[in-house]
Amino acid sequence: RPYAYHWRLAARRNEGADTAPLMPKAVAKTLPKQLPVLPPLFRPGGLVYEVPVRAFTMLHPDIPERQRGTIAALAHPAIIEHLKKLGVGAVELMPVTASIDERHLPPLGLSNAWGYNPVTFMALDPRLAPGGLTELRDTVSALRKAGIGTILDLVFNHTGESDRLGPTLSLRGLDNRAYYRHEPDGRLVNDTGTGNTVACDHPIVAEMVLDTLRHFVRHAGVDGFRFDLAPILGRIDGVFEPAAPLLKAIADDPVLADRVLISEPWDIGPDGYQLGNFPAPFLEWNDRYRDDVRRFWRGDAGMVGALATRLAGSSDVFAKADQSVNRTVNFIAAHDGMTLADLVAYERKHNAANGEQNRDGHNENLSWNNGVEGETSDTGIAEDRFNDRCALLATLFASRGTIMLTAGDEFGRTQKGNNNAYAQDNAITWLDWAGRDLKLERHATALAAMRRAAPALSGTDFLTGEPPAGSDVPDVAWLTETGAPLGEADWHDPRRHRLVMLLGGAGASDGRFAVIVNGDRRQSMFTLPGRDGFQWVPAIEAAADAADIARPVPGRAVIFMIERKAGRARAGKDL
Repeated sequence: RPYAYHWRLAARRNEGADTAPLMPKAVAKTLPKQLPVLPPLFRPGGLVYEVPVRAFTMLHPDIPERQRGTIAALAHPAIIEHLKKLGVGAVELMPVTASIDERHLPPLGLSNAWGYNPVTFMALDPRLAPGGLTELRDTVSALRKAGIGTILDLVFNHTGESDRLGPTLSLRGLDNRAYYRHEPDGRLVNDTGTGNTVACDHPIVAEMVLDTLRHFVRHAGVDGFRFDLAPILGRIDGVFEPAAPLLKAIADDPVLADRVLISEPWDIGPDGYQLGNFPAPFLEWNDRYRDDVRRFWRGDAGMVGALATRLAGSSDVFAKADQSVNRTVNFIAAHDGMTLADLVAYERKHNAANGEQNRDGHNENLSWNNGVEGETSDTGIAEDRFNDRCALLATLFASRGTIMLTAGDEFGRTQKGNNNAYAQDNAITWLDWAGRDLKLERHATALAAMRRAAPALSGTDFLTGEPPAGSDVPDVAWLTETGAPLGEADWHDPRRHRLVMLLGGAGASDGRFAVIVNGDRRQSMFTLPGRDGFQWVPAIEAAADAADIARPVPGRAVIFMIERKAGRARAGKDL
């Protein structure tokens, strides 16, 4: 059975509480035979699809009721078909190991819906995997056969034992001083916001982390891992070190060295913000990308340069002397924060359902509501919101490097403005498959097909603006709507909300690729520089009637054009 919080679990020995009846019992079983360690399917530059396992299928009409909300449901043909339409390279499963509710939730009638409060690092949560490890490995295998990798989101930074008033469940009872970091006066360190911090610089803890990672590779066949609050894995005596022994051991381990490794590069401890400072091959969640893209589409002044940097792969963050590829994971929305749809419908958080008088969650979401807060019957506002959602999705799919989409954002999932829905194991977080926005979903599917057909978009090398070896076409050019290069004044013009990213490079003999961004509310004509023997055509054929530079590009829109070989055209002619 799953872990369940009870106040007696926090009673200390001198209080005489017998907690044995409250604890699930471990059953020692022989592990399944080890799997062959196959190379990961996922490659940097692909699409990571973040999945809250329970919420993802609880309301899916095609999933048998007994299977809804489980890992096994992810192997259902309907789910695999949806993932393939989106071009998903790997699903990233939010925590599936055994966890417990925070102690303040049961009195509020709430429960943890995300799983970021672990008790055991290797054992799967029976609510998500009633079939145990076999269920996980069978699902990983089914996804792999469909060409989709699996990444596990693991929490090694804290446990559900929480602060000094928390329950005794596992590590605290085994060796409190070894497994958790403490201040010199004996107080628990709190670099996580949960009251306790795992001592990842202790040899026994590092060994446990490595054993856990190897376990899921050898016995479940996963492609890799995402590490929650990852600086804690690299802290030595509380100070983050990129060359920390645990980070180096993960990257050098014979079983783990080729795995996909993704860090959330911040925690709330001293110097906890470490974006760009993790060693290769760690990919990193890029919140600079998230925030700059939101600011641009919100209409903030002076954001065109920042948008270009994020579209190109954030070289300002990741270009280092010893690294030749970008390690960004671009995302606009994740499980933590507002959904993509809510970003354009709510200017403020609406977290009353969490029972904390709307005090929890971030106050600054860089969001906008298009004129009305929340739901509205105004068709004009609804259209504006739809266009903004399309623009946000298009920006994500047009961004170089790895991209991440949270499940349901492709069809307009909403949490009604709740930006901290960790405690909402209900319709607030359960994906509404019956009510999804099919028009938005078709747009996302078309974007996915376009990205797959345009290798330049998923590239992880840094752009230079110069022709690469073997080509006479620059790898990138930044243009105004007139087709002229952006000049110094254009980059610094606070009123500029338009630009073109023109990708060329080694493959440009088959045609350049143009990402056209009109962030202004007014429509605008765009002109692209032509080349002899080529003509510009829409990159998304289904949208040819609405996404062609032969007519004005609507305001608040992103369109894509590609060069195709054609009859001989006059050199230098603008098409």
